[in-house]
Amino acid sequence: MSQVSLPQSLHPNLPLTALAPMQDVTNLWFMKIIAHYGSPDYFFTEYFRVNDTSRLNRHILAAITENDTGRPVFAQMIGESIPDLVRTAKELCKYNIAGIDLNMGCPAPRIYRKNVGGGLLREPEKVEQILGELRSVVSDRPFTVKMRVGFENTDNFYTILDIINRHNIDLLSLHGRTVKDMYHGAVKYDLIAEAVKRVNCPVLANGNINSATTALEVLAQTGAAGVMVGRWAIGNPWLFNQIRQALRGETITPVPLVEVRKYIDRLWHTPTASTIPMRSRVAYMKMFLNYIALSVDTEGHFLKLMRQAQTDVELFNLCDRFLVADPTQTLALAPY
Repeated sequence: MSQVSLPQSLHPNLPLTALAPMQDVTNLWFMKIIAHYGSPDYFFTEYFRVNDTSRLNRHILAAITENDTGRPVFAQMIGESIPDLVRTAKELCKYNIAGIDLNMGCPAPRIYRKNVGGGLLREPEKVEQILGELRSVVSDRPFTVKMRVGFENTDNFYTILDIINRHNIDLLSLHGRTVKDMYHGAVKYDLIAEAVKRVNCPVLANGNINSATTALEVLAQTGAAGVMVGRWAIGNPWLFNQIRQALRGETITPVPLVEVRKYIDRLWHTPTASTIPMRSRVAYMKMFLNYIALSVDTEGHFLKLMRQAQTDVELFNLCDRFLVADPTQTLALAPY
């Protein structure tokens, strides 16, 4: 079986960009917000959990059925039960999805302990079975994989890349850390470069791409077909546009901190937020501000005070103090 062509990118002459799937973050509303500031080429949903009792999560499904960003959305699954993965893939293919993506990289211990996500990297034989069965049912659209370079070491890395080749995977998103590394330590971009040489499909380089400059360096170092950005796009939703500006050799447009303040308002006013109790809503907002803070104030004062804020009033007064006081200040282009 030959590979299936990927959806058209926004700028066919430039490397691909994708927003990494992040649980509890990359929902419909976050995709819409990112699209407002400059869409990536591809979106990926939060993962649909797959097991013998699973049904399609309607909130995650909304990111597909109600998506008006104009960009392709890949439906991501996580699981290890082959009959249920096959059943779910068939159900998802009834919707307007760009393709099916299998999560083989989630580093959360509660996930990998169930032998799903990054846990699968310990079992190449299981990966072989899953990819074979899924490829046979996902034949009319792309079937993609997101993974890391290994579980606690890279012993199975080349074996799994060869399995990916055998089953004609259409796109590989590769985070250059092991599952046990979580989000710490150096990203092994050299192994991403090895994967680019070894697999027959385009590879998206993933892991700590925190600025447009880093994106260009990673593309040059790895030869990847594009970059996938996760946490750093939360802190800087302008990043995909900035990457494209850098790729075209243009000067990157600075983002005034006043615009960051407006972005925070957009995050606060997503339709689902209003149904959440205030304390939870403030905690949810802090999850985003943890990333925004790093590009706003390199000294770390904003981050520290933000984490101490108890109420929405405290939180927004603090945002005003750091983001609106000086209209000449701009978002840092490279986080510290």
